[in-house]
Amino acid sequence: MSTTPLRLPAQPNTADALNPGGIRVAGIRMIPVAGGKYKVWTKRLGSGPVKVLLLHGGPGFSHDYLEAMESFLPQAGIEMYYYDQLGVGNSDIPDDSALWTLHRFMEEVEEVRRGLGLDRFVLFGHSWGGILAMEYALNYQQHLRGLVISNMTAGTQAYLRRTAALKKQLLPPERLAKFNAMEASKDYANPEYTRIVMQDLYPQMLCRIKPWPEPVNRAFRLANQKIYNQMQGKSEFEVTGNLKDWERWDRLHEIKVKALTIGATHDEMDPADMRKMATLMANATPAICPNGSHMDMWDDQAIYFQHLLAFLGSV
Repeated sequence: MSTTPLRLPAQPNTADALNPGGIRVAGIRMIPVAGGKYKVWTKRLGSGPVKVLLLHGGPGFSHDYLEAMESFLPQAGIEMYYYDQLGVGNSDIPDDSALWTLHRFMEEVEEVRRGLGLDRFVLFGHSWGGILAMEYALNYQQHLRGLVISNMTAGTQAYLRRTAALKKQLLPPERLAKFNAMEASKDYANPEYTRIVMQDLYPQMLCRIKPWPEPVNRAFRLANQKIYNQMQGKSEFEVTGNLKDWERWDRLHEIKVKALTIGATHDEMDPADMRKMATLMANATPAICPNGSHMDMWDDQAIYFQHLLAFLGSV
């Protein structure tokens, strides 16, 4: 064995209360939130002048299904940050129903921004993350360089109109009647209800790749149903949780930062709504993925990232 001492790479000079030794942890940092009571997991990939914070969907899902991003953004010289919201994935998972509100999650995004030292950054929000992104932009717009709202309409009622139309479009009459009857009786635990959702509806409107990519399956497996049930409800096709009255159509004009709305032809969000949202913001453009659904970063990937990278390059 050689007696020549190993030459280790120089350690970073920066250290903080979360990482007092300055030890390298592959871009991972735990950020205090909820007034410092809990911590959420973040991870940085890539480096560059454009920095993007990713807000995943749910509520109650984790960042995992957004892993498609790392095949495109870092290679384009974009610095991207994953972040598991409180209650999911690698973050703390407290059992406290008082935490699962839109306002607290929005303030959590600001805590994460401060913890990561981001300013003049791009905020990306997909699905429920799009709700968070709109809320953040309406309250902390001064920190944003750009805004991406992916696959999320600006109000619950528009979402419900679209999902009601999709049920009629995608289900044969007999199955639709059975599905509606189970929803009317709140029989969400019925195996037949789950079968229709997972076999007949989701493969056409949520992700059209067969089989689903592993990160998508992983995100479903790791989902925190308590958060989803409290904020969304028991069903994807009804909103009975605390988001049921959420509407922001009349405030979109307040968002002045450069923005992109991305939708898809087969999405559970109406692509017409995604176009309309862009017209209501002062500096926004829409993009529609013709072959995609709710997870068009997977099932219409080339078109999705063509639009997203062009926008990020423009900011």
